[in-house]
Formats: sequence, structure tokens, C-alpha cells
Amino acid sequence: LCSNNNPYASFGATLARDEEQNLWSTPHDVTHTEADDDRVLYNMIVVRNQLDKDSEEWQKLNYDIYTLRQTRKEVRSRWKHILEDLGFQKEADSLLSVTKLSIISDSQNMNKARDILLKLLEETNIFPTSWELSERYLFVVDRLIALDAADEFFKMASTMYPKRPGGDRADEGPRAPQS
Repeated sequence: LCSNNNPYASFGATLARDEEQNLWSTPHDVTHTEADDDRVLYNMIVVRNQLDKDSEEWQKLNYDIYTLRQTRKEVRSRWKHILEDLGFQKEADSLLSVTKLSIISDSQNMNKARDILLKLLEETNIFPTSWELSERYLFVVDRLIALDAADEFFKMASTMYPKRPGGDRADEGPRAPQS
């Protein structure tokens, strides 16, 4: 029991290391897709880890990393909320899960998925104003097209996260759908 060969001795350190490498939302996901926004986050983490923790630069980078992760969680939460409202309560997490193994279901859907995603960016506040489109959501929209739910998703997003005049963000959270 007192042996130094305890396989669980570094468990906490492994979790912390895995969390640092977790660039999206699922801890320990070795299959996550490395998109451009993942590389940006990863590079920020690498630079931050090379700096002195007491420096202003480290604090600024740490804040930027935290902000980017929180923004991603907020966007994912908005998508999940809409999916659940559309009746995909049990499937929402799997619909939002994108890995290296994810594929576009039909190559003909690619243009339609891209158009819907751009329309969501331009006509709703489901994404923050500073958001750069993530390839990850192209896969999600493709899945919605395959389920014949993409148009309903857009309508719900428009209702819950309407674009404000002047392009301001809807910071107060989702709105209840109006009948």
C-alpha cells in the first residue's frame, strides 16, 4: 500500500495536463477536430506557458484564453438550447459533437450548410459579433440538413437570438419564442 509504484499518483497532474490540451469542450477527447480556432487557442496556451506567471503578458494571455473558452461554451450552450427546444433533448450533445471522424453526410449539402451558417452569423446573435465561423458548426448544420431540421433551427435561432439594430449582441440570454 505504501509503494512508490502507485499508478494513480500522477492522476491529478494528468487531468490538469489533459485539461490544458482540451481545446474544445469535452475533456480527454483525443479525437477532437483541430480547426483554425483550436490552433489559435493552442498557440496562446503555448506562449502563455513560456511566460513568467507574475508578468502582465501572462495575465493578459490567461484572460484571453479564459475569454475564448467561455465564448465557445456560450455559443455551444446557445446551440444546445435551440436543439433541445426543437425536440432533440437526448441527441443535442451528439449533434454538437465533432471529431476527426466526423464527415459531411452529403457533399451536395456542403453549400447549403455553409449558406445557412453564414445566414445564422449575419441575421442572428447566436454567435458573438467578434466570432469567426468555426468549421465545427458546418458539420452540425450538415447534420441538421440531413434531419430536415436546418430551416427550423434557423427560425428558432432568429426568434431566440434576434439581430439587434447596429449589430449589438443579445447579452441578456435567450428569448422565449413568440407565437
